[in-house]
Amino acid sequence: MREWFAEYLEALNRHDLAALRELIEPGVRRAHRPGGVEAWVSELDELYRGFPDWKVRRIQLVIEDDRIAAHLRGSGTHAGSYRGIAATGRHVNTAEFVFCRLGNGRITEVTGSDDAELLRQITA
Repeated sequence: MREWFAEYLEALNRHDLAALRELIEPGVRRAHRPGGVEAWVSELDELYRGFPDWKVRRIQLVIEDDRIAAHLRGSGTHAGSYRGIAATGRHVNTAEFVFCRLGNGRITEVTGSDDAELLRQITA
């Protein structure tokens, strides 16, 4: 599962939405967010358009049975519109805590951080 998660992070950092679709179950359940892979990919697409240099790095990874808990750092420069906020040129750096369940090599459930801290950094 460590190799699988490394592949997932590489796809995130390449902004490879097609590869991410293959790593996420079509009917993925997401806590406090619209379900389904297309909703998730749409949010990532908006993030990548707003932060074209967006990168994620792993700080800590815990694996137990079919679950992954990850502490990640996301960062990038606000160079395009994001959530209706015009580019500010600000560099942001956020902590992310993600909890996933995998089935058949795909994320079937996920919960974790939202974009509140990212939004605070571009609107403060």
